Amino acid sequence: MSEEMKATRDGFGEALLQLGRDNKDIVVLSGDLEDSTRAEYFKKEFPERFFNLGIAEQDIAGTAAGLSKTGLIPFICSFAAFWANAFGVFRVSVCYNKCNVKIVGTHSGISVGPDGATAQALEDIAAMRVLPNMSVVWPADAYEAAKATKAIAAIDGPVYLRLGREAVPFVTDRDRPFVFGKADVLREGSDAAIIACGDMVSESVKAAEKLSREGIKARVINMHTIKPVDKEIIIKAAKETGAIVTAEDHQANGGLGGAIAEVLACGYPAPMEMVAVRDTFGESGTGEELLEKYGLKDVDIINAVKRAVSRKK
Repeated sequence: MSEEMKATRDGFGEALLQLGRDNKDIVVLSGDLEDSTRAEYFKKEFPERFFNLGIAEQDIAGTAAGLSKTGLIPFICSFAAFWANAFGVFRVSVCYNKCNVKIVGTHSGISVGPDGATAQALEDIAAMRVLPNMSVVWPADAYEAAKATKAIAAIDGPVYLRLGREAVPFVTDRDRPFVFGKADVLREGSDAAIIACGDMVSESVKAAEKLSREGIKARVINMHTIKPVDKEIIIKAAKETGAIVTAEDHQANGGLGGAIAEVLACGYPAPMEMVAVRDTFGESGTGEELLEKYGLKDVDIINAVKRAVSRKK
């Protein structure tokens, strides 16, 4: 894992600019947050294809649905927490009609920190995952965010791209291809498998490294695509390790852990533990303070792995 750090929103902004240069059908809509979401890179070079609709998330979603029906590929950008205001439009206008709209939610999770509970999106994966025709992607670092941005532009249909504000370590290879819907094994292990997404991937790698010093070999899987989830790699991990731990900066209800539990319950039941926020709103504080308080650090993953391993027959 690299000591260098960069925010996933920065990887997105750079890739969006490149997409704009390569494809004239790309348009960008903003909820008056283009500086924070990094859509400003696109705005500066392609002002004629950029539209700031103000703080009006429902209007942005509906406008994007209409633009997509003309053959354009709209990327709509705001804070992840604010897209909750447009859920009904996503359901009826975007997903029901299978519109080719890319929804980008930055500043996700508890790690946003000082912005406080109202701006900390902890329910968005669950909300987006339940919508028919919607795909959900949460990259682990800036390299992967850039590749994911380009990949979802080539997919026909609605996609939710979840991004963070804070800089996170690079855990993926710059040159490794991003394959939509296929998870990556970042570290091999036979005693348990840690399946993580987003900023929790780096915490999972740290946890696995520390566990190895105690003689516990933990596999680390980067589940960057939460929907469609990679069922094959989940069941393979359960069969080969016998214990699963999920890690996400999101509510335990309905997120990555829920998606993986559904796969295991129907395909190959195994002891499972979830590292996630437990049915509560967040609060103001630094990102690191909140990750620690809400049990989302490497030590929490380590403890969860030990619990899961102890439950193996």
